[in-house]
Order: sequence, then C-alpha cells, then structure tokens
Amino acid sequence: MDKKLQDSEIKVMNVIWREGEVTAKRVAEILGAETGWNVNTTYTLIKRCIEKGAVERIEPNFTCRAIVKKEDVQRAEAETLLDKLFDGSADKLFAALLGSERLSPEEIAKLRSMIDGTE
Repeated sequence: MDKKLQDSEIKVMNVIWREGEVTAKRVAEILGAETGWNVNTTYTLIKRCIEKGAVERIEPNFTCRAIVKKEDVQRAEAETLLDKLFDGSADKLFAALLGSERLSPEEIAKLRSMIDGTE
C-alpha cells in the first residue's frame, strides 16, 4: 500500500473486507445507510483507496476487491496509535485500557492469555 488510509477510507475498506468482492454501487448503498454519505462521496473515497493501492478495481460493474489485509492495516494503525499517544510504549497503552473500565473480565483474561502465550 502506498499511503496511510484516512478514517473515512477505513470505513470504505471495512465494507469491502466484510463483503468481499463488491460493486462500488453496493459499497455506496451500505455506507449511505450506515453514515449518510452520498454516492459521490463514497465513490471518491473508493478511488482514493484504489490510488493508495488498498483496493483493486475490476470491470465490468466497477467491482472492488481489497488488496491489503485488514490485519495489516490494523497492525499499522495500532503502531501509529502507540507512537502518537503512548510514546511507543505498549505497557502505557495496556495501562490506559485497563484503567478505562471498558474491558470486561473476559477481555482482560484473554489479554492475559495472549501475554502469557497460552492462547
């Protein structure tokens, strides 16, 4: 992928990842319902994703297919967040998550298992 995806472009990518190969028209319908975006906005964002090397355009019918994996984008976004807000420190991120009371006991147990290497 050539450049970092913006938040709006990630919304487009989430639809494409969820739907698999999908027409631009269908992406616009879904995002219109989810976000209120008009067709032109969605098409512009899809074209940006294509220009950035995240999406492949297939003809006929302007079908979209993700070129980048969701996990790769998630990893890159997590690293950006870690660097931007937590000075690159994973323990500061975990401390913020644990202190936010947004994690359930099950989620905390899952994180503990991941850290211990038992998952």
